[in-house]
Amino acid sequence: MRILITDDHPLFRIALKHILADEFPTAEFGEACNTQETLALVREKDWAVLVLDLTLPGRSGLDILGELKEARPKLPILILTSQPEELFGLRCLKAGADGYLSKETAVQELVGAVRQVIIGRKFITAAMAEKLAARLSDSHCPPHELLSDREFQVLGPLAAGKAPKEIGADLGLSVKTISTYRARILAKLRLESNADLTRYALQHNLIS
Repeated sequence: MRILITDDHPLFRIALKHILADEFPTAEFGEACNTQETLALVREKDWAVLVLDLTLPGRSGLDILGELKEARPKLPILILTSQPEELFGLRCLKAGADGYLSKETAVQELVGAVRQVIIGRKFITAAMAEKLAARLSDSHCPPHELLSDREFQVLGPLAAGKAPKEIGADLGLSVKTISTYRARILAKLRLESNADLTRYALQHNLIS
C-alpha cells in the first residue's frame, strides 16, 4: 500500500511517516510540500490514503479537494491540520475530504482515523458530529456559511486586520483579487466596512 503525506514542514512529514510506518510496516510513502506536487503525485500513482494539510504555500489543501477527487474519485483523504475544526471541518467534508483531524490529536486517534478512511469510512470527531446534527435540525444557517471556500479563507484574515497585500501573499492572490473577495464578503454578509466584519467575526467565533 502507498501513503501520501502533504505538509510544508519537512520535520512534521518525517515524524508522521515514522508514526504511520510503525502501524503500516509494509507501506510505501510519498511526500509533497505543496498542492502542485500533491496533484502531480496523485495523478501519477494510486494511493491507499492521502494525509493532507490545509495550510500550504500558494493554494491551500481545501482549494484542491475537488481536483483530487476528480482525478482519483476513490482516494481517501484525511485532513490533518492546525486550522480549527469548527471553522473548516464541515467545509472540507463537503468538498470531498473523508476525515478531519487536528495536529494536536493523540497518535492513537490519528492511526485510527487513517485506518478508518482507508477502509472507506468517514472519520469525524464527536464535536463535528454534534455540529452536523445541529445543522441538519436547523434550516437557518448563519450568513457566513453561504460564502465560497475562498471567500471564507479571506474573511478570517480580513476580520483580524490583515492588509490585502499580506493576505494576497499568503494565499497566492493579487491585491485586486483580494479586494474583489472583500466586496463579495461584505455584500453577502450585508456589512459595510472592515470594522463591521471584525464585529461579525467575533460574534460568530470566526476569530479569537
